[in-house]
Amino acid sequence: MSSLPGIDPNYLRYLALPGTDIFTRRRTALEKYWLSGQRKVLDAGFGNGWFSYRAYKSGASVTALAIGPELVRKARALYNGFLGIPEDRLSFREMNLYDAADLDDTFDEIICYETLEHIRNDATVCQTFWRLLRPGGVLHLCCPNSEHPRWQMETLDLAETGGHVRHGYTERSFRALLEPIGFQIDRVEGVGGPLVVFLQEKVQAPLRRAFGEPAAAVIAAIAAPFVAWDQPSPPVPFSVYVRAVHGDDSGRHVRSNA
Repeated sequence: MSSLPGIDPNYLRYLALPGTDIFTRRRTALEKYWLSGQRKVLDAGFGNGWFSYRAYKSGASVTALAIGPELVRKARALYNGFLGIPEDRLSFREMNLYDAADLDDTFDEIICYETLEHIRNDATVCQTFWRLLRPGGVLHLCCPNSEHPRWQMETLDLAETGGHVRHGYTERSFRALLEPIGFQIDRVEGVGGPLVVFLQEKVQAPLRRAFGEPAAAVIAAIAAPFVAWDQPSPPVPFSVYVRAVHGDDSGRHVRSNA
């Protein structure tokens, strides 16, 4: 987002949260499946930091990972600098998820939204998630629905240079990936009905290409009520969310909102 003379660009970024992406706004509703209270959270692929921030606001201490120094710089400037959040509560780090096994920590919860489809060795990363989670911990995954026409048409980035390396997942393929590791999937939700997809893909995307982020912001504002009314699990959702549990621990000190 370009800055205006005399105005802190971080103030503008704060006002624009969660950003202009319509589906980032839609995925915010998945917080109902998160744990709550004091806990340790790993945000694996933090994007603009919105979900890391939301986890912090719900009481967590958060470690957030992403590839790219500019993402880390902007997130630290906004959340730690402008908003003054201590780094021991919300820490942004540059790290490839293949290297997450090097983290000297364990977590109650891992959030990984719209990231796993960029990773060829997804089983390796999910095994790392298993090792990083404490018993009873929860993994939240949300990825494109491989059966949606939008993703089936996509040219894949088989060289793993930043694009999608697979068309996405379904409940069945998520189970095939996670259950052999030991995860127990206890929630599944399809995310994104046809109207929200139309607004993002057919209205917002071409306007963003033609006129930039200001135009995208206008469409995001117009789409807000439709995002709020979007019903879970339409016949062919845009993305698929699963919540997967590491074992069973009824004595956990944190609770689920679901």
